[in-house]
Amino acid sequence: MPHYHQLGQIPHKRHTQFRKPDGGLYSEQLFSTEGFSSHSSLLYHCHPPTEIVKVDEPYSVAPKVAEEKMLKHRSFQGFNIQPEDDFLKSRKAVLVNSDLHIVLAAPRKSMETYFYKNADADEMIFVHEGSGVLRTQYGQLEFGYGDYLVIPRGTIYQISFATENNRLFIVESFSPLRYPKRYLSKYGQLLEHSPYCERDIRQPKNLETIDQEGDFVINAKKKGVIYPLHYKHHPFDVIGWDGCEYPFAFSIHDFEPITGRVHQPPPVHQTFEGNNFVVCSFCPRLFDYHPLAIPAPYNHSNIDSDEVLYYVDGDFMSRKHVTRGMITLHPAGIPHGPHPGAVEKSIGAKETKELAVMVDTFHPLQITEAALGIEDEGYVMSWAE
Repeated sequence: MPHYHQLGQIPHKRHTQFRKPDGGLYSEQLFSTEGFSSHSSLLYHCHPPTEIVKVDEPYSVAPKVAEEKMLKHRSFQGFNIQPEDDFLKSRKAVLVNSDLHIVLAAPRKSMETYFYKNADADEMIFVHEGSGVLRTQYGQLEFGYGDYLVIPRGTIYQISFATENNRLFIVESFSPLRYPKRYLSKYGQLLEHSPYCERDIRQPKNLETIDQEGDFVINAKKKGVIYPLHYKHHPFDVIGWDGCEYPFAFSIHDFEPITGRVHQPPPVHQTFEGNNFVVCSFCPRLFDYHPLAIPAPYNHSNIDSDEVLYYVDGDFMSRKHVTRGMITLHPAGIPHGPHPGAVEKSIGAKETKELAVMVDTFHPLQITEAALGIEDEGYVMSWAE
């Protein structure tokens, strides 16, 4: 999805001899998430990236589904997910289907004793609280509050956090995460009507070539199972790379809202898309400016999509009792809309300071045991207040 980028040293031509100062060959690796038919990058390692020296016993991290079918509005208090020291143990899948997993995490500690690779899914990590550095074979990405970190499947990474107070909203996508097609020219440039452009996309920098021999553990996830793989050489031994497949960062604060005289539909907030789902960003913006406009969203029927809203910050004119980290799930099949009294209250308002991430799925979501542990069970009756 990102545009061509290069860091470090690379040979003049692809698939040709590229030698080290001592005369040995660097090891070339093609990295692509859709075979040979889409974006890719070429990485040049000091050592072959295949040197596994030991394999530990695998273990399951598959989410435990509590409810496969349901038809009622639900709400979950995301900040009730308890912090844990370890990054992988802190990840709790709360809503899942065959297209994506929605995960909450509150890790206290940086990843120092192992590396992680999600071999199943692209990851979109939204940083609600915390800051630090994402380290990969491609270089480093500094991140902070409001950043989306988009990490292609198969990327080996470590995260270093600046403090122990971290809250993450994660989408694991089993298809490539992309810019919405309508934002792109036929040759891939973000168009003028897009709510962000290439200048807003932060690419990896500070490529660090770590040429070390030892015992380096990569916890690779495949089909809900973690496989601890021990490698002979440090995975970040890349001397250079180029291409169009790499992790990147985008701040929700750089999303430019699209507004109109009357209320605009949710697709104007779209930020990313995968197969059978979209991700939207609700950002501070001016309200509709028709003299008779109703800024509050109209009631709408979810006939073919489940709507998940993750509340980040600010005041929400459409609903009372919103808390930071709260998740609402409005499933396909029944309408939903503003909280009682919100429509009248919104008339005459000039702007909103709300900040939220929305995920709309076109296949039903299933609720996990972790989600039931943080559910607000009275939410479904809140329209009767």
